[in-house]
Amino acid sequence: MSVSALEGYHGEILRRLRKSGAKVGSVIRLTSKSGEVFEGILIPRSEYSDPRHIVLKMRNGYNIGISLERTEKLEVIGEGEKPHFTKPSSPPIRVGLPRVAIISTGGTIASRVDYRTGAVQPALTAADLASVVPELSSIAEVDAHILFSEYSENIGPMHWKGMAEEVAKRIADGAEGVVISHGTDTLHYTAAALSFALSGLPIPVLLVGAQRSSDRPSSDAASNLTGAVALAARADMALVGVAMHQDLSDHIILAHRGTRVRKCHTSRRDAFKSINANPLASYDLKTGQIELTNGVPKRDKSRKLALRSRFDQHAYLIKFYPGFNTSMIDSAVSAGARGIVLEGTGLGHVSRQLFDSVKKALKREIPFFMTSQTIWGRVDMNVYNTGRDLLNLGVTPLEDMIAETAIVKLMWVVAQTKSASKIREMMLRSIAGEMTSRTLVEAS
Repeated sequence: MSVSALEGYHGEILRRLRKSGAKVGSVIRLTSKSGEVFEGILIPRSEYSDPRHIVLKMRNGYNIGISLERTEKLEVIGEGEKPHFTKPSSPPIRVGLPRVAIISTGGTIASRVDYRTGAVQPALTAADLASVVPELSSIAEVDAHILFSEYSENIGPMHWKGMAEEVAKRIADGAEGVVISHGTDTLHYTAAALSFALSGLPIPVLLVGAQRSSDRPSSDAASNLTGAVALAARADMALVGVAMHQDLSDHIILAHRGTRVRKCHTSRRDAFKSINANPLASYDLKTGQIELTNGVPKRDKSRKLALRSRFDQHAYLIKFYPGFNTSMIDSAVSAGARGIVLEGTGLGHVSRQLFDSVKKALKREIPFFMTSQTIWGRVDMNVYNTGRDLLNLGVTPLEDMIAETAIVKLMWVVAQTKSASKIREMMLRSIAGEMTSRTLVEAS
């Protein structure tokens, strides 16, 4: 039997599996030395994991690893189906439903497990996404396209530009809503970028991701995508947002403003929260009901989209911490910084040790902006002496703008103007709802 028939298995486990006649897809019964019995389908294992476990897919859909050292008996009791992905046929198109374009860029929502390494890898196209969630056919006429197939950590300003241009194209083609599937790790950066690049949207543009891949029983991929498409098709709003789970249950999908949202947990399905603001809308997966927050911009097909999709990477986000090395600021200046966002403590503070480097940069007409690393709340640099001194130096506070949005906005602003004073003026003007003069007390 070839090693490929037992992909990922090595050493003594490989020898035992060969001896029993097992192969990937075989139904295996393992009896432990204590008498426990495990039955499941033998599946490939990660080549990068320890070599002492056999991996079975149980009837409940979960995968378990069983130590060879615990195993008294290994026998093949049947043949199952070797794990593979089969794309379902596309559901029939229902004429008369709203047209929603799905643009795939990659991420967990468009991924499945690579059993060779055990990692999740981009695998599904946008068309696959539509076909594996047949509920979409009763919500909208889906037009699916693949633009990129990237992990979100690889997505940057050039991808933002490409997405903005693709959205503009789909709107020109008559889409009544646009959904962009995207990895969750940097999804909020992209949402902010598109919020600035797409001005005067006539329809909603919603980014959606998944915290757990589609082959896991607890996957949120289908429910998030269903909610995003429903909101894009039917919600009376017109702006960039992020659609993800409200909480741990499969009940409500929330839409968050693209400049006011942040990923706040590594793995929970409700990782995305609106910061210093209320969510835009909610979609009930059980009833199909949509509820909108007051003041959300409404759809208007007559509204003219203004596309300004250029970004300049000569903008820096620098996080202050105790023991900060001031040469980081000097290095950013030497690298050609056209603006710097400081992520300070509390109300907007950094150590006095940074003052000389900040002064030198300001003399070179490189504007500095202050945000807070506390996530919620707003900077107020008039409370303590340190904040007042920074204001006197010329550091500009950014009210209640979150740091990730601030750096994306700065990259966009410095691509629009070369004037330092104009950069400051644009950073202090709310362009896509990214800042307010008063922060909601109840927002948390």
